[in-house]
Amino acid sequence: MNKKEFAKRRRYLAEQMGENSIAILPSSSIKSRNRDVDYHFRQDSDFFYLSGFNEPDAVLVIIPGRAHGESVLFCRERDPTKEMWDGYIMGPDRANELTGIDDAFPISDIDDILPGMIEGTNKVFYSMGLDAQFDAKVMEWINIIRSKVRNGAHPPGEFVALEHALHELRLYKSAAEVKVMAEAAEISAKAHMEAMRICKPGLSEYHLESIIQHTFANHGARFNAYPSIVGSGDNGCILHYIENQSKLKAGDLVLIDAGCELGCYASDITRTFPVSGEFSLEQRLLYQIVLDAQYAAIEAVKPGNHWNHPHEAAVRVLTSGLIQLGLIDAELEEAIEKELYKPFYMHRTGHWLGLDVHDVGEYKIAGEWRLLEPGMVLTVEPGIYISPSNKDVAKKWRGIGIRIEDDVLVTKTGCRILSELVPKEINEIEALMAGDE
Repeated sequence: MNKKEFAKRRRYLAEQMGENSIAILPSSSIKSRNRDVDYHFRQDSDFFYLSGFNEPDAVLVIIPGRAHGESVLFCRERDPTKEMWDGYIMGPDRANELTGIDDAFPISDIDDILPGMIEGTNKVFYSMGLDAQFDAKVMEWINIIRSKVRNGAHPPGEFVALEHALHELRLYKSAAEVKVMAEAAEISAKAHMEAMRICKPGLSEYHLESIIQHTFANHGARFNAYPSIVGSGDNGCILHYIENQSKLKAGDLVLIDAGCELGCYASDITRTFPVSGEFSLEQRLLYQIVLDAQYAAIEAVKPGNHWNHPHEAAVRVLTSGLIQLGLIDAELEEAIEKELYKPFYMHRTGHWLGLDVHDVGEYKIAGEWRLLEPGMVLTVEPGIYISPSNKDVAKKWRGIGIRIEDDVLVTKTGCRILSELVPKEINEIEALMAGDE
């Protein structure tokens, strides 16, 4: 994404803010893992969305109508000694040139400069409560202005949650964002396919995790969007299982929920397949129900439908299938109304996807499910999970966990599946695992 993309976002936000206002966004900081080792730095999603600047210890300020430029960046100065150890630092001069931000200053000068920028504004747009240390710093600046009221200083009278306006902007993906997300989904799809190819009894879950990690990195996506779930057998019934230590056994299914992050944008794909390469009868029957539910949910992803339509479609198909197999003893409408499917399907059918794997954006507006609109990206991920301890069903069904998940873009006429490369039909999976693709 080029700097014009980020400048456009800042302009949109400034329009939402209005005159006599200021927005303040701190970057992420480097976090210690243990002793002298830090976690890999990952930029704050809101900060990155508006700046494209990927360094710690920075603050972005947006001031609509400012004569010397509406966007201001405070960042680290160049330091040859530090750079020799930790790598290149852009510095204010280069940041101003390379990011398209209007003005840049050393972060060490922020206490001297920023209070003067805040003074005279009526509203401060800021996400209070996310960083206690920075919250205190903001209030310190405000109190500096308040202390000068008798000398004619004008402190802001209102704090406004920045995320309301900003997260609505993030919900609608631009063409540039969709391009990155489609590439991330393609890389993740290739990783899932490689896991299917190498899978066999006797390997461990972490062997599949390792080929996924390798494929991500081999295609330029060095980091996961979230910890990979590789759950075989009973572990597939644990929704957020990340131990990934168990042996793969013949006759079991393995559920992989894994997605890479590319350019800070997430992908999120789940596939379930048989360790031995062929589904058993019970696995096949349950799998087809989940697949049919996913198809029904995806069909409901289109402009004009509301957020809950895909979930409702998936629940109807899943519940009907479970009734047909005798796992639910009730009529369809009663089973849905009483949520008798919940022991087998306890989560929702999707979430927003973007810079965060569970991305920002309201699901309801004024208490009503919001309508789907072009540019929104969501996951569609129905599943069936039959606990190994569920004594209400026959033993042959127990310990089967199945989820099928794709990344779906809402278009003007319907939707586009960004992750369609990875197979999900039973015959396609079995063919891929047999080497007959």
